[in-house]
Amino acid sequence: MTRKLLLALAAAVVLAAAGLTGWRVLRPAEVSEPATTAYPVAQIRRPGVTGKLTQAPLIVDDTIRVYAGPRLVKADAPVGAKTMYTPRWSYRRWPEQLTGVVAAGTTVVSRWSDGKLVALDGRTGKVAWRFDGPAASPVEGRTGADAVWAPAGLLTHGTTVIVTDGSRATAVSAGTVRWSADCADAFVTAGGAVVCGAGAWDVTTGAALSGWPAGPYAALGCDVARSGCAGLRDSAGRGWLATAAEPVRAPALDSPTATAGGDLVLDTADDAVTASGAATWRWTGTAQVLGVRAGKVVLLTADQRLVTLDAATGTQLKAFRLYVRNERKEPWKPHLWQVTDTFVAIERLWPDATDDPDEVNHYYGIDPVIAAAL
Repeated sequence: MTRKLLLALAAAVVLAAAGLTGWRVLRPAEVSEPATTAYPVAQIRRPGVTGKLTQAPLIVDDTIRVYAGPRLVKADAPVGAKTMYTPRWSYRRWPEQLTGVVAAGTTVVSRWSDGKLVALDGRTGKVAWRFDGPAASPVEGRTGADAVWAPAGLLTHGTTVIVTDGSRATAVSAGTVRWSADCADAFVTAGGAVVCGAGAWDVTTGAALSGWPAGPYAALGCDVARSGCAGLRDSAGRGWLATAAEPVRAPALDSPTATAGGDLVLDTADDAVTASGAATWRWTGTAQVLGVRAGKVVLLTADQRLVTLDAATGTQLKAFRLYVRNERKEPWKPHLWQVTDTFVAIERLWPDATDDPDEVNHYYGIDPVIAAAL
C-alpha cells in the first residue's frame, strides 16, 4: 500500500513538473535583449558590392540592418558588413508571429499577428511604445524580404506610421492615434498624402484632400513599404508627380514603361533610360530603375550590373556586377529591394522562379540577398 502511494505521489510530481515546464515554454512571453554597446557610426564605403546575406535587411538610418524572423525582430551593424553579424539587439514575442517591420526615423516599428504594434528604439533596441491595432497575417519566405520591404498594411511618413486592415487606415505617432479614415489599398506619396481607393488624406491631420484627379490610383517610384512614392497614375492612366502637397501633371508618366524618382520622370523604353522633368538626358542601355536617392539614379541592367547615374546630368558614375568574389555568375532576377542614400540591397531569385517561396530553386543560392555601397 505504501509502495503504491509513493508511486502515485511520484507520478503526480512528474506530471506537475511537466505541466510547469510546458507552461513556461508555451505561455505568452515577450523577450527584449537591448544593445550593450554604443550606437555605431554610419559607414562611408567605396561603391561596390559589400557582401551577401541570408536575410533581407531593412536599412535604418544608413547605420543598422534590421531583420524579420517568424517571431523575432533583430538588428546588426555595420550596414556594409559582408555577412550577417551577431545581433546588437533583438525582440521576441510568443506565440504571436511577426507580420511586418517599418522604420519611422530611427524608431523600428514591428507589427504582430495579434495586431499589436511594438516600437523599438533602433539605437538601443528598447521598447519605445505599443499600440493595439488590427490583426494581420504572417508573411512567407525565408529571407523576410516581404516583411521588411513590402509589409502589408504598414506605411510611413516621417515619424508617423499608418496601419491598415484592408478597409480602414489609422495614423499613429509615438503610440498615439492622430486620425483614422476608411481606406483600402493605400500608399503614401513623397508629398505627404495617404492615397487609397478614390481619395487622399493629409498624412499629418487626416484632412481629406481636394483637387486630386479621379482615382483609383497606381503608385509609382515608391520607397519600401509603399511609402515616399514620387508619382502616381489616375483612373484614366494619366501620370502625376507626387513630391509636393498636390500632384503635378506629368504627361511623360503616361507611358507604361515610365516611373518617377524625385522630380524626374524616368522611361526605360527603346533600350535606353530617358529623363524628363527637373532634368533632361538619355543613357543608352537596357535597365530597370531601382530608385533615385541622394542625387543618384540607381539602375539594374539585364546582365546584373548596378549602374549609378548623376540625376542632374545622366552622367554614369559607377557600374559593377552584383556578385561577391568567387560567387557563381549566373543570371538572376530581382524580387524586392531597398535603396538608401548610400546602400542598396536586393533579394535575388532564379530567372524562372514563381511566386511560391517554398519551391525548389526559388532563391539564388543560400545567401540570396546581395548588398552594395553606392
